[in-house]
Amino acid sequence: MAALGNDSARKISSRRKLRFGMIGGGQGAFIGGVHRIAAIMDGQAELVAGAFSSTPEKSLASGRDLFVPPDRTYGSYEEMVRAEAQRPPHERLDFVAIVTPNHQHFPPAKLLLEAGFNVVCDKPVTFDVKEARALRKIVEKSGKVFALTHNYTGNVMVKQARELVRAGKLGPIRKVVAEYPQGWLSSAVEQQGLKQADWRTDPKRTGVAGCMGDIGTHAENLITYITGLRISELCADLTTFVPGRRVDDDGNVLLRFEGGAKGILHASQISVGDENNANIRVYGTKASLEWYQEHPNELIVKYADQPRQIWRRGNDYVKVPGHFTRVPFGHPEGYLEAFANIYQEVFRAVRAEVAGKKIPRDIDFPTIVDGLEGMLFVDTVVKSANRGARWVKMPQA
Repeated sequence: MAALGNDSARKISSRRKLRFGMIGGGQGAFIGGVHRIAAIMDGQAELVAGAFSSTPEKSLASGRDLFVPPDRTYGSYEEMVRAEAQRPPHERLDFVAIVTPNHQHFPPAKLLLEAGFNVVCDKPVTFDVKEARALRKIVEKSGKVFALTHNYTGNVMVKQARELVRAGKLGPIRKVVAEYPQGWLSSAVEQQGLKQADWRTDPKRTGVAGCMGDIGTHAENLITYITGLRISELCADLTTFVPGRRVDDDGNVLLRFEGGAKGILHASQISVGDENNANIRVYGTKASLEWYQEHPNELIVKYADQPRQIWRRGNDYVKVPGHFTRVPFGHPEGYLEAFANIYQEVFRAVRAEVAGKKIPRDIDFPTIVDGLEGMLFVDTVVKSANRGARWVKMPQA
């Protein structure tokens, strides 16, 4: 299939809404709705096409629910890519969001990129490391935009935490503690017909890791994004507590970083009573910080010789570009707005790509490299656990 190219017919006015398609995210899905809300929050894009489910009938029903025209609602992603590649420039998709289970990330991403489409993909980036390495080569060869929705990096106070580290306010980093406890899989709900639990606990669809692939990758990505540290080696202990489950539902990982810093990463989906308590603590020689996803508008900064400070989103002392904040302080912003901030940055990149311009260097969203690092983390965690919690070196992306 021939690539679309950046001919003059594709160049667009910056005032036009971007057209996007979606693969997955149909009736009964969770993350598809999140992507759709985030993508339209700033009024810059509209959903015009999709292959929303694994069967043509379900896809067509989902398309009707979403008011997508029948002639642009497809029974498979292969059909969608073939048909959409033939559309005239004024109808052509500017990007496609992939919101399927993990095992269906690589095949459509490969096909889309080779056909000349920009891609937004939910995390983790692929089913395994082999696919992630292959996809990186495809992305680089294509010259297209590829964004990965590690959505917590879109949060304003996460960005502020990164700015404090970059400015040296914490001093050299000594230790990082990242946690992501949930309790929703503390019993075998996958055996009760719960769709989200069913595929996330199926190794044929989720990959070699359950909890660590699903939410442990978020914790790893938060560490990398905020601190800039890279894991050199790790020691992991994984457990499957629920009888009959085929993937891990709890894990603890000791981390050693390049440069000498140490870390602890804990991810669990059997932590009864915890809802979505992703959090990170970063300790430097001068100061430390804490951020909690369930209280996303606050960043705690601590010093040895003065009271701890609570920085709040929206105030002038928060040195994050203003377009990441939508409402004044005191009006909470959280999960959906952070997701929308990822899309806002994607739109900047896609508009530049479609117009045949260079993508701005200050674009801020997770990339294929972040995705590959996440898959290398998962793979190394599983290897360490399978070797009886031995230290294992983590390959670099």
